[in-house]
Amino acid sequence: MPGKRLAGRQSYEAILKSIEDHHNAIRNSLPMIASENVPSPAVREALASDFGNRYAEGWVGERVYAGCRYLDEAERLAIELGKALFKGEFVDVRPISGVFANLAVFSTFSNPGDVMMSFSIPTGGHISHAKEKLGGTAGLVRKLDVNSYPFDEEEFNIDLDGTEKIVRELDSQGKPPRIFVLGASVFLFPHPVKEVVDLAKTYDAKVVYDAAHVAGLIAGGIFQDPLRDGVDAMTMSTHKTLAGPQHGTIVSWEEYAEPLKKAVFPGLSSNHHLHAVAGVAIAFAEALEFYSDYSRAIVTNSKALAQALYERGIEVLYEKKGFTESHMMLVDVSKYGNGFEIEKRLEEAGIIVNRNLLPYDKRMGRDYRAPGGIRIGTQELTRLGMGKSEMVEIADLMKAIIVDNSDPKEISLRVSELRSPFQKVRYCFSSDTEAYAHVKIR
Repeated sequence: MPGKRLAGRQSYEAILKSIEDHHNAIRNSLPMIASENVPSPAVREALASDFGNRYAEGWVGERVYAGCRYLDEAERLAIELGKALFKGEFVDVRPISGVFANLAVFSTFSNPGDVMMSFSIPTGGHISHAKEKLGGTAGLVRKLDVNSYPFDEEEFNIDLDGTEKIVRELDSQGKPPRIFVLGASVFLFPHPVKEVVDLAKTYDAKVVYDAAHVAGLIAGGIFQDPLRDGVDAMTMSTHKTLAGPQHGTIVSWEEYAEPLKKAVFPGLSSNHHLHAVAGVAIAFAEALEFYSDYSRAIVTNSKALAQALYERGIEVLYEKKGFTESHMMLVDVSKYGNGFEIEKRLEEAGIIVNRNLLPYDKRMGRDYRAPGGIRIGTQELTRLGMGKSEMVEIADLMKAIIVDNSDPKEISLRVSELRSPFQKVRYCFSSDTEAYAHVKIR
């Protein structure tokens, strides 16, 4: 309450109890948020290290601070591993998030007032790509004039003909786009990278591919290869399908190295969270070793879960396209309630998903508070070792909540039973510690 004096010891104990309670809850749940994952014990070890207490302003080997010998070793390894993994000439692992990485690239490739093309929020676009009136990073912070791609709802992708028409019109007004952004928060199918690159070249524009959601799939070689298709820069957060710590990375070409480096530091940051950089290096090493198998298992599980839900009368979108080619699927739950209501009912049962706008929600008078859909991801459960048979069981549990309106408490017991054997991280070098063990170091 306002004005009430908080007791230090009581607050201290309450915070630690919240952490422990969360660990106990998540180990008995089905975490299926498409933008999350569980890191390996080695990444967690990096995050708990003294690296997180230090500064290393500047580039590797060119620090402003002393005491950076081992910090430099870890960051240099992260850079070299990133180059090997994504086959880029330049890698910067200093961005502290995917949004930060996007802002650094926008700052390098554009000036305030320039036109940018990106996906709208209802068609899967991320808030960092959005207009000023929506509070988007591109519009509000960089002051870009954001235009949305025309969208082909049947294909869940860019309408290329419509895009060319809009771009020609913008050019006739003396406002040709300076940046084309690909990548999205709802990312079911590869984007037409080559076609957009060809269009961008006509107007001397840059193409940025936001791989936040699909970086692990790209690392595994199964989604698409944006750099080989000609993009100027690829950004990412490192904790989704890549399963590292919450951090960011930019992969690009040597010709852009200096302006990108300057945008990250001193332009946008001082400390860049060295413990997370070490975690990124570990995640990159794991990806080189294991992600060919991991990425394929993710997509196999996504398709299996989507098919099983569809067979149980739940409207997973894009059945004619195989539902998805990524870690996620989009589900229309409007027959049973809005996305917010379904999200909460599933959460009571220990099934953690998020509400999500559908491409046609705006026409239906819906908004993000109570959209018509939910988004489901399989990357975290896959990393715990679940396979196709577990996906079928999960579909049964979700049907019990969504369609049959079963008692969530009863279903939560079945969820906990299903989760019980899957408590360690797979696709990593060492997994002695359980995935959600509450490790005390105090």
